Amino acid sequence: MRILILYGSYRADRLGIRLARFLTDRFAALGHDATLVDAKAVGLPMLDRMYKEHDKGSAPPAMEALAERIRTADAFVFVTGEYNWGPQPGLKNLTDHFLEDWFWRPAAIASYSAGRLAGARANSIWHAILPEMGMPVIPSTLTVGPIAATLDADAQPTGDAGASLERAFARFARDLLWWAQAAATRRSTNAPPY
Repeated sequence: MRILILYGSYRADRLGIRLARFLTDRFAALGHDATLVDAKAVGLPMLDRMYKEHDKGSAPPAMEALAERIRTADAFVFVTGEYNWGPQPGLKNLTDHFLEDWFWRPAAIASYSAGRLAGARANSIWHAILPEMGMPVIPSTLTVGPIAATLDADAQPTGDAGASLERAFARFARDLLWWAQAAATRRSTNAPPY
C-alpha cells in the first residue's frame, strides 16, 4: 500500500516531526510504501487557488508533484498538533489545496502535544474535516502526549509512554490497512461509489 504521512507544523522547535517519522518508519517496516509529506518542506502558499483551479500543467511544481502523490496514494495519515483547541494551520492549508484528489481513500489521524491531552481536540476536529473532503476516517486514532516523553530525537519510543505507543500503533495500522485494501478493491472496479 502507498501511504502518505502528512505533517503540518512550521514551528522552529517542532517535536511532532518525531511522530511523523515514527509512523513513516513503522509503516515502511510493515512493507508499505510510506512517504512523509512535510507541509513546511513542500511550501505551498496560503490558499488562493486550489490545484483544480489551475489550467492543466500550470500549477506550481510543488503543488503538481503533491497532487500526483495524493492521487496515487492508497491511504493517508494526518499527524496534527493542537493550536488553541484547533488544527495546525500549516496542515490545514496544505490539505485545502486539493479536493477530488483525496476522494475514496481512507484517512487516519495521529495527534500529539507537549501535555497530557495529546492533541485530542485537534484530533476530533479532523474527524469532521476529512470526510467533507471525501475521505472516510478510520475509528482508530493515535494520541501522543507528552510527545517529548514518548519519542526521542531519533523518533524512537522511550519509556512507558513509548511502549504504549508501540502497542496502539499495531491496531491503528491494522485498521488503516484494512480500510485501504477495501477502498482499493472497490476503486479497481471503476464502479461509481454509490
